[in-house]
Amino acid sequence: MSRRIVCLRHGQTRWNVENRFQGHSDIPLDETGVAQAARAASLLASLRPTLIVSSDLERAHDTALALARVTGLDVAVDKDFRERGGGEWEGLTNAEIAERWPREYVAWEAPGGEDVADVAARVAAAMRRWAAKLDDDGLLVIASHGAALRLGICELLGLPQEHWSAIGGLGNCAWSVLHEGRRGWRLLEHNAGTLPEPIRSDDSPDAQGRQPTQPARD
Repeated sequence: MSRRIVCLRHGQTRWNVENRFQGHSDIPLDETGVAQAARAASLLASLRPTLIVSSDLERAHDTALALARVTGLDVAVDKDFRERGGGEWEGLTNAEIAERWPREYVAWEAPGGEDVADVAARVAAAMRRWAAKLDDDGLLVIASHGAALRLGICELLGLPQEHWSAIGGLGNCAWSVLHEGRRGWRLLEHNAGTLPEPIRSDDSPDAQGRQPTQPARD
């Protein structure tokens, strides 16, 4: 088998720039994000994808549509590729979260939000479901979200949860490549497509390549 999955994070949004937790909030791409999606599409089209699927949220779907316009493929939509739900944190900046929920911020566990294990399970299950539709040499492109993709990749690779932080986050319109071999899925590339840069994402601070900032305490 040589089936592959490209996990493509959506382009930049205004909330990314403002460091606001997006979660399930349906925030569109900004002007930079639209340009990022077009650039990623021009590069990924050379891989000759055979199937494109996206989250149902606009920022991911519009990123997928940029690739569809270049390749002539349709875009399927699967809400299981949504970002991790942020509960009471959605729309708030990292600084606001740290001030209001200091303990939960350090653990990156939003009140009313989704548990990381639940997100990993739903995203990995969707990855397997769509990969099963591929021919043996097919290439699936999934347009989704930073935390959702990282957690899904970790689950698909069979990594124990205590090691999930070893896989870093994805930049806007960066991607990871997975390959199915005889012993299961392997990670061939991660956070490809850009030079290293700061990552603005709903993902945990650890996954963004820095230690969580300890909030001020009274």
